[in-house]
Amino acid sequence: MNGKEAERWASEFLQRQGLKPVAKNYRCRLGEIDLIMQDDDSLVFVEVRQRSNADFGGAAASVDIHKQHRLILAARHYLARLRSMPPCRFDVVLMDDEKGGNAEWIRNAFDA
Repeated sequence: MNGKEAERWASEFLQRQGLKPVAKNYRCRLGEIDLIMQDDDSLVFVEVRQRSNADFGGAAASVDIHKQHRLILAARHYLARLRSMPPCRFDVVLMDDEKGGNAEWIRNAFDA
């Protein structure tokens, strides 16, 4: 599964959990957000990480403090376009295999 397939799988998975898609692959000079979803009244910024093996900590280890910082900056850029500030959170969908069968959804994975 490549990155785009992993993002599509994660989006479909989250939609089955009741989240609604808002945007995908939001890019600005500060960073990129894989998925932006709506969960009731909350805006959810989702990072999708897929690794074919668990060497070096697997997918979870790849969402380090530097990656989190870039996601926060990109989210702030996105939020600056909105009229009002909704409740927000950062979620991570981790996949440590090729088919998404070993996926983990971490809600509120980190704070801004």
